[in-house]
Parts: sequence; C-alpha cells; structure tokens
Amino acid sequence: MRVLPLLILVLVLIGCGQYEVKNLVKSDVDLVADEFIAETRSSVRLLLVKLYKRNPGELRKNPGMTIEGRLAQLKVATGVLIFPELGGKRGIDAMNLAFDPTFRGDRVFALVVGLGGMLRVAYAYKNEMFMFDSLEPEVLRTSARNVEVLLWKLKNTRKPNGEHYLITHEYKGVVDNLSFERLFGKIIILQEMMARIAGDSDDRAVTGAVRAVSKVFIPLPI
Repeated sequence: MRVLPLLILVLVLIGCGQYEVKNLVKSDVDLVADEFIAETRSSVRLLLVKLYKRNPGELRKNPGMTIEGRLAQLKVATGVLIFPELGGKRGIDAMNLAFDPTFRGDRVFALVVGLGGMLRVAYAYKNEMFMFDSLEPEVLRTSARNVEVLLWKLKNTRKPNGEHYLITHEYKGVVDNLSFERLFGKIIILQEMMARIAGDSDDRAVTGAVRAVSKVFIPLPI
C-alpha cells in the first residue's frame, strides 16, 4: 500500500521533531499566514506595553490592574475581543473610544482591544490557517488603512485643552520617540503583504479613496 510508506515517513519526521501532524493539512500560504497572525498579535501586545509605559495614568484608572494583567486578558480571550468595561464596544468602535472626550475609562486598553479585534476580523478570527481556509485580500488591505488612520489620530487628535489623548511619539511638543511609528509601520506592512499573498494584485485603486477620508476608520465585515 502507498499509504504505509507515507505514514512511516511522517512518523519519522515527528520523531525527529521536524514536523507537526497538523501541517499535513496546511498549504504554504497557510504556514505563512500562521506566522503573520502570530506576528501581528505579538506586535499588538508590544504596543500595549509601550503605551502603558508612556501613559501610566491610564492603567491607574483600574485600581490594582497591571500590564501583565492586561496582557493576560488579551491572551485568554478567544474570537471577538469584547469587554464590559468598554461598554461592549469592539473593533473600530473601541478604537474611537480612545479619542472620545467623554470617555473616562482606560484609553490604552480601548485602543489595543479595538486594534487587536480589528486585526482578528482581518484574519477571520482564526489563530491559524488550514488548507480549506481563505482570507479576503480587501479586508486585509482595509485593516492596513485603518492602522494608518490610527497612527494619524494618535499624532493629530487632541483633547479640548490641546493635549494628546495618548502620548506616543511626541511629548511636550518634542518628537522624542519614533519606535511607535516603526511598530505601526510593521503592522501595516504585514497586513499589506498578507493581502497580496491572499490573492491581492498590485491594483490599489481603493487607496486613493481611503486616503481622501483618512481621518475616518473604515468598517470591516464582521
């Protein structure tokens, strides 16, 4: 039987630690997508840490909460990222809370939950991809544009008193930290590359229309 040699080969590879059984039902694109999913989630967690370090007052809005606690909340959450303290808002609605002058909650958490949730939508809420799974290039591309919008808002949207809602690259009028821009740039590139891998062509006609209204997040299909 032809199945027997294949089974023996698989067992040998597993024994050598060179292969995982689940990879038998993954295409090359699936394996790449898995890496992209892991990298985007890692970047969101890093963003959370960096934002709290620059905006410790946001964390103190929840007495007893720690950065590790917030990371744990993101880690254990599966599927849709939704939390009662944000009034059930998710995705771009949660991101917008970070720039809402009437919001009295943790703006860092709102922003990260919104961003992380939007990226989960872009990857169809999957932790990893398999052979018969697929991703929508347009959704991935739109998520990249929304990250650009978020970066713009962090730089340009201010409280009524003129202060930034969240301190990132600039403090007291001085640009002193470009690591945020690099991190957002990484997320944008990951989404754009995955869009192309998922079947996107070089035609980016939608980009001009998006940039024309670049102060507004674009909804992703839920």
